[in-house]
Amino acid sequence: MINHVQHKALTKSKLAKRIIFIIIGAMLMGIGIEEFLVPNNILDGGIVGISIILSHLTGVKLGVFIFLLNIPFFYIGYKQIGKTFALSTLLGIAVLSVTTILLHDVPVFTEDLLLATVFGGIVLGTGVGIVIRYGGSLDGTEIMAILANKKLPFSVGEIIMFFNVFIFGTAGFVFGWDRAMYSILAYFIAFKTIDIVITGLDESKSAWIISEYHKEIGDAILARLGRGVTYLNGEGAFTGDNKKVIFCVITRLEEAKLKSIIEELDPGAFLAVSNIAEVRGGRFKKRNIH
Repeated sequence: MINHVQHKALTKSKLAKRIIFIIIGAMLMGIGIEEFLVPNNILDGGIVGISIILSHLTGVKLGVFIFLLNIPFFYIGYKQIGKTFALSTLLGIAVLSVTTILLHDVPVFTEDLLLATVFGGIVLGTGVGIVIRYGGSLDGTEIMAILANKKLPFSVGEIIMFFNVFIFGTAGFVFGWDRAMYSILAYFIAFKTIDIVITGLDESKSAWIISEYHKEIGDAILARLGRGVTYLNGEGAFTGDNKKVIFCVITRLEEAKLKSIIEELDPGAFLAVSNIAEVRGGRFKKRNIH
């Protein structure tokens, strides 16, 4: 017998917070596009990149193309991912489209290509990251890549990369190859900014430690870092010896201190550290160190 879990509806405060941040994120992306990139003939990737090219060739407002080209992905997102995602995406795209239309004739911040590329990428990436963090999307490319991934022998990331190579290649013929290269740079900056916004500067990491001095190391992590640890039972495949494995979650800023603790107590200990996209539940919150 399968137990059906009821999905809790968002509270009014959480819903309001989501709406506000999606609007802010979409407006930031619009500012990045219209105040930095488009006036300097620099492109973003994805559907927005195609929209910029079509707007340049036809003279039709950029926001019109952004909205129309994303319409099929609202429906796909609704069917494949869910109503909340689709509505959040619809809100984000609508605000983005209106923002680009309203800002089209506003004086630009800079005509310096390098400044426009760097700051355009940062502002755009911040906006996209905020929208993704609050459950929406501002471009249908990712949805398209997820669907194509089921039929093609390529990963989602590879499909998006191929798609963007085509867009930036087209930009080379339309705007010139120097603008195409600036566009790639802006896209890379935006991509990295999105990562920072989603994961945060205080990025979490998992640490796995194998040592004969597991108790001493565990106590030191608890006392000096204020982080809880979990002891796991392991067995060496080569020796067959029983081992104690220490598992803990730390922030990026605590990694150096963790390494110094291990180096001090057992320089020969095995240590593996990896990035974690998200941490929920448990007792991850830092304890007060007295």
